[in-house]
Amino acid sequence: MSRLVVNNISLKFGGLIALNNVSFELTKGEIFSIIGPNGAGKTCLLNCISGFYKPQEGSISFNELDLISMPIYERANQGIARTFQNIELFNDLTVLDNMMAARHIHFKTGILQSGIHFGKARDEEIYNREIVEQIIDFLEIKSIRKKIVGSLPYGLRKRVELGRALAIEPKLLLLDEPMSGMNIEEKEDMARFIIDIYEEKLIPIILVEHDMGVVMDISDRVMVLDQGQKIAEGPPKEIAENERVINAYLGK
Repeated sequence: MSRLVVNNISLKFGGLIALNNVSFELTKGEIFSIIGPNGAGKTCLLNCISGFYKPQEGSISFNELDLISMPIYERANQGIARTFQNIELFNDLTVLDNMMAARHIHFKTGILQSGIHFGKARDEEIYNREIVEQIIDFLEIKSIRKKIVGSLPYGLRKRVELGRALAIEPKLLLLDEPMSGMNIEEKEDMARFIIDIYEEKLIPIILVEHDMGVVMDISDRVMVLDQGQKIAEGPPKEIAENERVINAYLGK
């Protein structure tokens, strides 16, 4: 099982402290949620793990490999995939092409062979196309597979972005507010897919989400950030009853 260890990381932007000595571990398969008020440092933490930010202090390791010194593309090669709070898709490409783009790290043939599209290059594309088609079926988006992403409703674009992350074949999946802006039905579908990803594909998940009903229903553990500091960590029921968490975030 993949192991992520975040140890006392601190992230600063000038005089602003975004994260202050934050630590946690994923040592088993689970859905691990991170909650907290706006500006608490949740997305900053995901950005440190995925490589968009580099913390000034502390360490992050994945399967005993140092992540802080590792380029972003190499983190993808190691199996770390993510979705974004603001959708980051190629809006002028189809759903299928967006997801095929995520498969580039699995292609072994060179540019010349791929351009000729013969023999090994053709077999490789067929294989990767089959993987993507399986993900499309899994996420129930077969009917839109050839549609331009920019023309799709918001909820479906969120689902496509999840599919693109799955196309990497992740060993760790980082989900940054995958249900933001969705209606109730879309949230229920996304929650179902997240559970299925964990249970059927056995991929550990770090989830940042504001919908407390969803978080408490599907999480194995929850960590709470407030003003860049970890104030609590534990099972959902324990977090829901924590007075410090209630005062800082959940409310009475």
